[in-house]
Amino acid sequence: MARMFLVRWRLMNKLFTSSGYVEADALNTATGKKVDFQALPAFLRVLLTTDGTVTKSLESFFWEPVVVENLGQDYVALENAAPIIDLQAGARVLHRKVQLKGSKSQRVYTTAVSLIRAELLDVRMREDLEAGNVGIGELLRECGLETYREIVEFGYGGENENKVEINFPATSIWRRYRIIMNHQPFIQITEEFPLAVFGPD
Repeated sequence: MARMFLVRWRLMNKLFTSSGYVEADALNTATGKKVDFQALPAFLRVLLTTDGTVTKSLESFFWEPVVVENLGQDYVALENAAPIIDLQAGARVLHRKVQLKGSKSQRVYTTAVSLIRAELLDVRMREDLEAGNVGIGELLRECGLETYREIVEFGYGGENENKVEINFPATSIWRRYRIIMNHQPFIQITEEFPLAVFGPD
């Protein structure tokens, strides 16, 4: 299964690197189902394809401050391989779950689960992350690290292979990407977007 997943990732890892549009045939989910991006609400389509900061985009579109709420984190041993960040089953990662919530509306816009190779971070960054008081994007910006993101996979809720990592409801769509630093992938993030929040196009 890990080998099949790695092959699929290699085929998809160039999605949206230089354009916000790709042909529909390239947009398959983890189970081979087509993702009809054209039918999605326009702003949700932007969020799924951007390699920029989701929090700022949410604040601008919904016009309210968005806070990162830590739902829990701990070091775990992977039950399944995570080839996106070059890890085999059994590897130790920092497993972190957060949600982005409107501070006024209390609406949950996004839930995200991260697998972090914390040993690749310097001591101060690792301590800040382990304290759970700061978001990953914020931490990377404050430290001035040169990183970039690669979007690698999309899916509808309930289709995710790695149930230990996350199990989103069927009324959502998710994307998975990795963050690379010094040419080495060190964070895998899966973000879920509830379809009802973003409404019809």
